[in-house]
Amino acid sequence: MQTKKTAIKVSQEYKTQTAKAIASIVLFLLTYILMLALALILTILCVYGGILLIAFRPMFVTIVLGIGLASLGILVLFFLVKFVFQTHKADRSNLTEITKREEPELFVLIEEIVQKIGTSFPKKVYLSVDVNAAVFYDSSFWSMFLPIKKNLQIGLGLVNTVSKSELKAILSHEFGHFSQKSMKVGSYVYNVNQIIFNLLNDNEKYDRIIQKWADVSGYFWIFVFISVKIIEGIKWVLRQMYGVVNKNYLGLSREMEFHADEVAATVTGYEPLKYSLLRMSLADHSYNSILSFYDNKISENIKSENIFIDQTFAMHFLAKENDIKIQNNLPQVSEQELSKFNKSKLVIKDQWASHPSVEDRIDMLEKTGLLAKNMDNELANSLFCDIEGTQRELTDKLFQGIVYQGAVIKMPFESFKAEFRKEFLENTFPKVYNGYYDNKNPLIFDPQEVGEEVETIKLADLFSKENVDMVYSAISLQNDIETVSQVSDKTFKLKSFDYDGVKYKQKDSKPLLKQLEIELGLLKEQIKINDLRIFQFFNSYEIEKIPNTTLESLYKQFFDYEKKFDSKFQFYIKLSNDLDFINFTTPNDQIRWNFSDIENTEKKLKNEIRELLEDSKFQPKINKVIKENFELYLSKDWKYFSGDTYKENNLEILFTAMNDYAYLLNRGYFLIKKKLLNYQITLINPQINSEMISSNDR
Repeated sequence: MQTKKTAIKVSQEYKTQTAKAIASIVLFLLTYILMLALALILTILCVYGGILLIAFRPMFVTIVLGIGLASLGILVLFFLVKFVFQTHKADRSNLTEITKREEPELFVLIEEIVQKIGTSFPKKVYLSVDVNAAVFYDSSFWSMFLPIKKNLQIGLGLVNTVSKSELKAILSHEFGHFSQKSMKVGSYVYNVNQIIFNLLNDNEKYDRIIQKWADVSGYFWIFVFISVKIIEGIKWVLRQMYGVVNKNYLGLSREMEFHADEVAATVTGYEPLKYSLLRMSLADHSYNSILSFYDNKISENIKSENIFIDQTFAMHFLAKENDIKIQNNLPQVSEQELSKFNKSKLVIKDQWASHPSVEDRIDMLEKTGLLAKNMDNELANSLFCDIEGTQRELTDKLFQGIVYQGAVIKMPFESFKAEFRKEFLENTFPKVYNGYYDNKNPLIFDPQEVGEEVETIKLADLFSKENVDMVYSAISLQNDIETVSQVSDKTFKLKSFDYDGVKYKQKDSKPLLKQLEIELGLLKEQIKINDLRIFQFFNSYEIEKIPNTTLESLYKQFFDYEKKFDSKFQFYIKLSNDLDFINFTTPNDQIRWNFSDIENTEKKLKNEIRELLEDSKFQPKINKVIKENFELYLSKDWKYFSGDTYKENNLEILFTAMNDYAYLLNRGYFLIKKKLLNYQITLINPQINSEMISSNDR
């Protein structure tokens, strides 16, 4: 019995955005056709002029000039038509194709979805390592007119973090993009948008051809130069048009997401997709934290046995650390937890966003009122015949591209758990602080001018939810001020925006800006008062138990480092900017002058690195690889350009040293802050110390 197809009424906003997108594409195509016609006329004139020049006086110079003149028009015309013949196929080297015979239960689920939605079964189904699922297809000029066959990609990093019902909802969303007649218009618009993007940006082969032609003769170079200037003008026009097209397409894309969500809700109810959306950030963060973990193990020739089992552990571990409830063996992230640290009151419709916010998607999903009837909370991994074998296969594939210096060791899971916990503790502050210091530093004050505690202060009050919220309100307010400032000076072009439920026009942004700056000043003053109370609290413990000035000294050390950090890091930024010319075509004499100009800056860098190597507080983080990189860089004065060629190996030595320097500066900032915060906790009774600091180990 065939499943009844889903039918959803398309919203008026979707219809409006579709019309805008199509209109902008028509405008683009008309502009493109006009330029194509002009290029054709130019080509005819150049070829005719070249023939006349050669016919007038046949000799070497006129023949070369005639061919060069003809090539001018041909190069411009070729630039505009070459994309018709290009095909852009998705890179599938990272994908593993699966069949119904290999995974029958999964294919049954997909078949059920496509029948319910009323779309076609994908041509091929692939697995990837990603925390994602997608329907994709190859695009070319001719795909505008020919049927496009879809392929389905399912990321094991996603499967690993959702239930069966949630995976069904996610796949329903993906196929929902192609389900309705009106949605096919959206698919067509998407494809055209991709083609236009490729037309503007895929020029690597063309650039090589034009460069080879210019190298044939100095005479040809003149005409190539003229054609390049004409093409630059064409690109400018096309980019202006593309800006209009893309903005309208993105507006349509957001409506397509809402529509596809509604399609998914008709298949599974809205709850499965809602729960998966809320968990997605945690799932993605967990996966990336595992990738980062093994990136740091490359020098030790260590890789994962099963990166997805590692991901599961990391997700559950981080959920527990953030007091997120585990239910049905999956973290249940709430809407409150999702927006825990976002206290912004500024609402701007982002016209360049391809997806609506998670909050907006959930709001629209709930408005459907389509409740789930039979939720299957079993893990989606159970759909696979041999999930662990498949996970190991894709794990090995993920690590294939990494070059190790010795025999590779697969880290046992138990060893991974211990190392992950250890690194987490090394890179986080004690839990007792409740996230108060995660994104802020103690505000600078003079410890000697702070009086003794005059009131009874409780630890829980200092780091209460209210005080943590105050910190993140200040951060959000600072970000809001920067955005409103950009609106005020027209850097950010915007007609209107909402702030705290009130609509403002661009001209009203300056008075609002002053108001927000006053609010921020008051908020910072409250935070500073709390910071002083924190110092008083821990200082009273130190005076009582260990009469010394260690706490005061640690605060001074941190404040001193903070003052020095800005200038040291700005120095790194300046050097990076001074070397930016390497990324562009630069005359040889200018290259030599540029390198000569940074010699003194580079000497300063070497002195800074020597100081880092001698500073005891950086020793724990200067591993064997970093030390060897520094020693190699300091061993001689490197030359970065010779003749007309960059010395790539020497440049790599320079940039590695610079990056390691920036890493250690930031790491030093963290370590000195952690030393201060850890010492404060040691002043409290041992019971609190063990419970709060070591809770991460449980």
